[in-house]
Amino acid sequence: MKRFFVIALLFLLTACGFSPLYAQKDVSGSYGSAGVDIVSEMRQIKVEPISDRFGQLVRNNLLDSLTPTGVPSKPKYRLFVRLKRKSINLQALREDISATREMAIYQVEYSMKEGDKVLFRNESVAYASYDVLNNPYSTTVAQKKAEKEAAQIIADDISLRVGAYFHLRNANLEQKSDL
Repeated sequence: MKRFFVIALLFLLTACGFSPLYAQKDVSGSYGSAGVDIVSEMRQIKVEPISDRFGQLVRNNLLDSLTPTGVPSKPKYRLFVRLKRKSINLQALREDISATREMAIYQVEYSMKEGDKVLFRNESVAYASYDVLNNPYSTTVAQKKAEKEAAQIIADDISLRVGAYFHLRNANLEQKSDL
């Protein structure tokens, strides 16, 4: 019964138009090897330096996901990321109005260019919460951990959207070539 449910779920996913992001269709229309076109395009992106420590964390995560073999010597694309806003909201207040928990909100804007042509612009937001403890060192460690997690969330979001951009672009090119 469990197998039947899983197989039925797979058929439902294909019926709704779901297709793997990094998969490439072969001539028969079935999915073959990993999307070499998308991966090779993503490896041609140079991630420009980003200011402050949070930007360094985001950039390092982007380099790991987009160009794991190293920075391209002759990049075709350039990715610009900028921290637009960072705010810290106090949560769970004590009677003396001191917070026991804080939530940091990081908002970045990014754009990708091919030469002077802007291919796309977008924004990404990450929320990270941490406890405010009596020991200041422990609070600092919690803040740094939350900042690192938020940087990973933003880098993953940007990587996914860049991959989706190339996936859509390749799909549009295939449709035009079929006409």
